[in-house]
Amino acid sequence: MLQLHKLERYKDDQGNEIVYDGEVLETKIDIRFKGSNNRLVISPKADIKDLLVTFSGDNGQIEIEQTTKKRAGLRFELRCGHESRIRIGENVGCAGRAFISAVEGVSVTIGADVMFAKNIEVRGDDTHPIFDVRTEKRVNPSQSIVVGEHVWIAKHAVVMGGVTIGNGSVIGFRSIVTSNIPNNCIAVGAPARVVRRNIAWERPEVVPRRPNELYPRKGEKSPQYWNPTEDNAASEKPVVRQQQRRGRFLPASVRRLARKLRSS
Repeated sequence: MLQLHKLERYKDDQGNEIVYDGEVLETKIDIRFKGSNNRLVISPKADIKDLLVTFSGDNGQIEIEQTTKKRAGLRFELRCGHESRIRIGENVGCAGRAFISAVEGVSVTIGADVMFAKNIEVRGDDTHPIFDVRTEKRVNPSQSIVVGEHVWIAKHAVVMGGVTIGNGSVIGFRSIVTSNIPNNCIAVGAPARVVRRNIAWERPEVVPRRPNELYPRKGEKSPQYWNPTEDNAASEKPVVRQQQRRGRFLPASVRRLARKLRSS
């Protein structure tokens, strides 16, 4: 394993590469290459505060876009496996280090202007395989994740594989997201469920505000994210790899009914 503690342009004879032309950073930088032909691309304007990157296979790719607005900074632990991809959009902010994992050929996409609180996990995999003991088939394949733009994920929340979260939504404290969440809504719980639709949120904190102050103040509203909830809308369908066909485990009568419905 090759381990680097400096963020700067780099390339080795195994095809691993760091594409970065910004100021050289040496504080809280830990980049590990365990395979070959991996590529880390970071905008020179990305506000990196704390970065641990592990490429655990070959042909992985991680992209981190620029920070052009005032944000908490980028604090990430990123795990990228064989032929997998992680993409972090512009103006993302993290109050604490967020863990993101993409392995087994899947992708995790974080949209622009996402706000991560502390102790967030976005996991396209479960780290360890789980099997059906009757068939010996794996039941927890890795799956891709899409987090849309201007999404607020609160403390200790977890986003699991196969999920799309729509633009402008809020994921509540300690929630576990296991299914798709539409745009502009609040989802809470384990598993997370939508509890309110047609919402919008803004970044300015309420802590210093006076009682009964009107919101939002002039200039605080980001109108592009003030939209009604569309339950069937999705910015992108996640890619699912190694997905097992489940029909064989259903009762014969259910399978016959499903075939009849498909042919009708």
